[in-house]
Amino acid sequence: MERLLHSSLVSKSLREVGTMPIDVVVGGQFGSEGKGKVALWLKRTKRDHTIVVRPGGTNSGHTAYDRDGRRLVLRQLPAACVDGDVEIVFPAGSYIDPEILQRELNLTGIDPALVHIDARAQVILPEHRDAETQSGLVGSIGSTGSGTGAAVMSRIARYAPDHIRGVPIEEHPFLLRFVDDTSARMTRALAAGDGVLVEGTQGFGLSVLHGDSWPKATARDTTAAGFLSESGLPPRGIRDVVMVIRSMPIRVGGDSGPLFGETNWDAVRDDSGSRESVAEFTSVTNRLRRVGHFEAATVKRAIAANDPTMIVLNHLDHIDACVAHDAAMSAKAMRFLEEVETGIGRAIDFIGTGPERLSANVPAGLCL
Repeated sequence: MERLLHSSLVSKSLREVGTMPIDVVVGGQFGSEGKGKVALWLKRTKRDHTIVVRPGGTNSGHTAYDRDGRRLVLRQLPAACVDGDVEIVFPAGSYIDPEILQRELNLTGIDPALVHIDARAQVILPEHRDAETQSGLVGSIGSTGSGTGAAVMSRIARYAPDHIRGVPIEEHPFLLRFVDDTSARMTRALAAGDGVLVEGTQGFGLSVLHGDSWPKATARDTTAAGFLSESGLPPRGIRDVVMVIRSMPIRVGGDSGPLFGETNWDAVRDDSGSRESVAEFTSVTNRLRRVGHFEAATVKRAIAANDPTMIVLNHLDHIDACVAHDAAMSAKAMRFLEEVETGIGRAIDFIGTGPERLSANVPAGLCL
């Protein structure tokens, strides 16, 4: 009876809140759109997030700059946690590599007491990484070999063989200290009107369900609905879906699937007028990324599937290096921006012109 009464009171309190302050950050292309930067920016500007949620595993890295300007590449911790002032939730739909988590806690100096892992989350074991390496996935589809895919398989197969069998979080000596009822924790925060930020991973084009390049895809869905499901959060609670795209989409190196208008980083540098190399390397495997020209079709499908309330376009400086200085716009950059908006049928709300810089899509001036 007490349990039923508690559940009734919580449900009533959530209904009274109305639209719950859940914000979800998603990628609209093939990952590396700058979701970590945007998630941290949201946390710093909205200021009501008390919980940051990181579904998924360690097969992608999120980059953030702490308040001292230190560049941090995180594979397990969410980028939005680097200020050390929010609770960190790894929900049931997350895949935890104990070694990486411990290393990143040491790197960031985050208080371990802020970390909460759902008992239903999955442990990534060395056996999972070995299984991916031995399967040839790294070469055949451009997998990062993190073991996340094998851990997903061990969860859904149910009859998985011993070499990819899962281990409950509570049976791992290092992770046991973090086990928590993450659903109840997030429910309490939402009932109090506190914001919950879900930092999605990878990009729409890599979704195993909705992407067009299977089997050269990730092992999970990468839509806002998928991230909410993995997090155990109610779909009616969304306040904002923030979709992040980039001017020139990338894919990981190797045979990782089709990429529209594929070019190379020297051409990007020369076309943008940059005086420095603009080449990018994957944060997990340190392989040179592939780069292509903007293609509206994938982004339009991502918009249809996610219905974003806000769209951020990063790496405008890859179109014209001029915009990296003082967030000034050039005629070339403005033409590109107009072409993107026409192609996707939506306005761009914010633009990114450097590793840390985001500004509203209102030109601050022209650089010539």
